[in-house]
Amino acid sequence: MAAGDNRRSRRDVLLGAIGLGLAAAGCASKSTDAPVRTARTESAPGGLSPATMAPKVKPVTVERIRSMSRRTEVELVIIRPEDAGPNLPVCLALHGRDARANQFVELGVPEMLTSLVNYQGTPPFAVVAVDGGDSYWVARDDEDDPQLMLSDEVPKWLGERGLAGNPFAVLGISMGGYGALNYAANLNDPAVAAISPALFLSWPEAALRDAFADEQHWRSTDPLQNLNKVAGVPMGVWCGDADPFIDGARQLIERAKPAVSEIEPGDHEPAYWRKVLPAALKFVGTRI
Repeated sequence: MAAGDNRRSRRDVLLGAIGLGLAAAGCASKSTDAPVRTARTESAPGGLSPATMAPKVKPVTVERIRSMSRRTEVELVIIRPEDAGPNLPVCLALHGRDARANQFVELGVPEMLTSLVNYQGTPPFAVVAVDGGDSYWVARDDEDDPQLMLSDEVPKWLGERGLAGNPFAVLGISMGGYGALNYAANLNDPAVAAISPALFLSWPEAALRDAFADEQHWRSTDPLQNLNKVAGVPMGVWCGDADPFIDGARQLIERAKPAVSEIEPGDHEPAYWRKVLPAALKFVGTRI
C-alpha cells in the first residue's frame, strides 16, 4: 500500500472514532434531558421501556384561576393519561364535602387513568376537577354559584388549555355525587358516575348540612326529587353497604335504573372510593 493511502486510512479511522464519540455524547445528552420516570411507572405492564412511555404533556397540572361565578379563586386540576395527545374529551370530577379538587390526585386517579387508557384499551380522556366549595355544588346565594361555574366558565377554561370544551361525562364522590346528578339534570347530556352519592331522604336531614337556603331550595336541587331530568342519561352508581347514605343510593338505583350499579362491602371513606374509582372511570370512558 502507498504511504498516502496509509495516511488516508489512518485518518479515516480517526475521523470514524471521533464521529462515534460525538454520537455517544449526543445520546448521553438526550438521555439526561428525558423525563425522569418513577419506579411506579417503570414497573407498568406490557414490557414498555421508560423511553417509550415518556409523556408528551404533564399528566397532572394544577393552577389557580379566578371564578366570576364563585367570586373567588379556585384550583383547577387537569389529569391526563401519560403520553396523551391534544384535544382530549373531558370528564368533570366533583369533590366531596370538606375536600378540594386535589382529592382526585390523592385518591390515585392519575395512575388509574393511565392504566385504563394505556394498558386496558379505554379511549383516552382527561379528568378535570375544580374547587366547588361545600354547598353541595348548588348556589346558596347570588355570590357563589358553582353550577354556573361548571356550565359557563369551565368549558372556556378547557378550550384554552387544549381540551374539548364540553365535558362528555361527570363523576362525583359523596357531595360531588349530588352535584354530578344536578349537573347532568341541568344539561341533560353527560354521562354520570355517582360514587357514595350524598342523597337525603328528608328536609331535616338535609338541613343539618347548612348548605341549602331553605326547604324549597333543597327540593329544587335534590336529585331524588328531580329524576325526570336525568331520564335517559347514562348513569353508574357505586355505594358501600355500610355507607350512611346507602338508603338514598338504593332509592336512586331502584328508581333511576342506572346502566351500572354496585352495592358492595364498604363505608363512606377513601379506601372504598379507591376501590371503585377504576370501575367508575372505565364506565365513563365507554361513553365517549
